[in-house]
Amino acid sequence: MIFDTHAHYDSGAFNADRETVLASMPERGVALIVNPGCEIESSRAALSLAERFPFVWAAVGIHPEDMADLPPDGLETIRSLAGHEKCVAIGEVGLDYYWDTEHKEEQKKLFAEQLALAIELDLPVIVHDREAHADCLELVSAYPAARGVFHCFSGSAEMARELLRRGWYLGFDGPVTYKNARKALEVLEITPPERILVETDSPYMSPVPLRGKRNDSANLVYIILKIAEIKGLTPQEIERITWENGKRLFGIE
Repeated sequence: MIFDTHAHYDSGAFNADRETVLASMPERGVALIVNPGCEIESSRAALSLAERFPFVWAAVGIHPEDMADLPPDGLETIRSLAGHEKCVAIGEVGLDYYWDTEHKEEQKKLFAEQLALAIELDLPVIVHDREAHADCLELVSAYPAARGVFHCFSGSAEMARELLRRGWYLGFDGPVTYKNARKALEVLEITPPERILVETDSPYMSPVPLRGKRNDSANLVYIILKIAEIKGLTPQEIERITWENGKRLFGIE
């Protein structure tokens, strides 16, 4: 059984066939999915999908790219949404210095507030870290009670070691299958199997041999194959281990 711990089925890329694609997942080997929100509307959409599909769970949060659209009571709304019985995390939250280098302090403030909220609610955090490695590490270090996963981890092996030491999980996506994936593979080599989560980030980042096409959770088989090759385990072992890891982190029975 495969657990896709990060997929955005609320994305407009699935508007034409969302219900059909999701309904097909169990017969294609995908038994659990976490759909993170990126702002209030998509967080509500994620919860709506989780209500309709028993194998889908939701996370709620404000992504740094969507910070400008946050209303004054936005965090209180996220707090309220997080009380839903199918919400298993605060996310997708974090820092993104690829798209926005002008509002770093505002991004850090919002990330810190959502880390504090996750601790208050005893929920894990799904962290987005794009070209903001030092500041992300500094912030999660300032909130040692926070726990969760660095989604599509792109930092160094040194940063990975520090996060692993602090109990964080690392998410691996399609890029581990790319030819230029040297850094991701170095991180994968040092990450214990019990700290690995597998993700698609659907509809984005399709793995080889489907790169450039719309991604969906069934494509996790290619990521699992690559992880198994690097870790010297069978795909079945990686599938089982990452299934158990995801259920443990997100508290899914």
